[in-house]
Amino acid sequence: MSDMSPTDPRWLTLIGIGEDGPEGLGDEAKRLIAAAPAVFGGVRHHDLADALISGERFTWQSPFEKSVEAILARRGTPVVVLASGDPFLYGVGATLSRHVAAEEIYTIPAPSAFSLAASRLGWPLQETACVSLHGRPLDLIRPHLHPGRRILALTSDGKGPQTLAELLAANGFADTRLTVLEALGGKRERIRSTTAGNFDLVDIDPLNVCALDVIAGSGARILPYVCGLDDDLFEHDGQITKREIRAVTLSALAPRHGELLWDIGAGSGSVGIEWMLADPSLRAIAIEQSPQRAARIARNAAGFGVPQLALVEGVAPAAVAGLPAPDAIFIGGGGSEAGVMDAAIAALKPAGRLVANAVTLEMEAVLLAEQAARGGSLTKIEIARAAPVGGMSGWRPAMPVTQWHWIKE
Repeated sequence: MSDMSPTDPRWLTLIGIGEDGPEGLGDEAKRLIAAAPAVFGGVRHHDLADALISGERFTWQSPFEKSVEAILARRGTPVVVLASGDPFLYGVGATLSRHVAAEEIYTIPAPSAFSLAASRLGWPLQETACVSLHGRPLDLIRPHLHPGRRILALTSDGKGPQTLAELLAANGFADTRLTVLEALGGKRERIRSTTAGNFDLVDIDPLNVCALDVIAGSGARILPYVCGLDDDLFEHDGQITKREIRAVTLSALAPRHGELLWDIGAGSGSVGIEWMLADPSLRAIAIEQSPQRAARIARNAAGFGVPQLALVEGVAPAAVAGLPAPDAIFIGGGGSEAGVMDAAIAALKPAGRLVANAVTLEMEAVLLAEQAARGGSLTKIEIARAAPVGGMSGWRPAMPVTQWHWIKE
């Protein structure tokens, strides 16, 4: 702060500013901006606060890390950072807080774009999904597309709403009501509505939020909130952990906040994808030796709204060398190859979970030996499905699966 005392450690001030510029700022925020010897922000932020700034202006650099370094170089001297709305909601505050302790930061937030949009629409925020697609893949919207769901989505530019409408229409949500809220809080504010399938809005302001009142048509691609999604939702060549087995496998892997999964021999990527769908904080690395299957995993990840699934194309154990240590490992293929199991066990964090499935006698022998040597539990999973037998029906058993579940001490 500009008038910081010798005992006040807060040298970095984050100020949220809206499209109404100084009119929307309180007296304290105005005073701090005017007194600051250094003001960081985007070109738009500097333009909005132009009348208040008397110190040196620093515009965000690319890559952004350069600006972070410039701010940190001024540690201990007053620095003001201008941000859009709430700096800690998909904003610069989240980035800077990874480098600067909370005790060194003073924040004056403004209403976020989500808050402004909700107030215009009369939507309770606690009942609304808020998704940032700013500089991020549009596919992230997919897990939220459920009938009756209300979604606020922050886009990157004026083309974002139409691209989002095209994604909705292509996935069976053409009747979804799509409201585009532009330049909220300023003189250029404008609100227009249409449907995804008949999107006809033009000249959209780059600063916009899309509000979706989701309506699902027949055959819409809806991703249920469960483990063990329908196999037909995935693109695969038969190399897929079937839905019932997958549900049991995810239960054994027991995902927890912020954890990393290795999916060795990923096939279609179904286990890693469902792991990531369980919570936005979860991460997964799919290891797959087939180039065709690796490409298929990437398509599946995008189609399920988890495009951030990491993909390593190669043969284990060499392919896992140097990867971040996992909290959990699933071995669905290739586990009987020399060195794979040893490499997985060595890499697993203490208290990490390892789940391995076997359908071949060779892999089953490996699991039996590992269980005898290390402990853990063995489970035989057998599934049968009703199928026509002549003019009647009977049970057709799938290949039984032996599952080893082990927790590293």
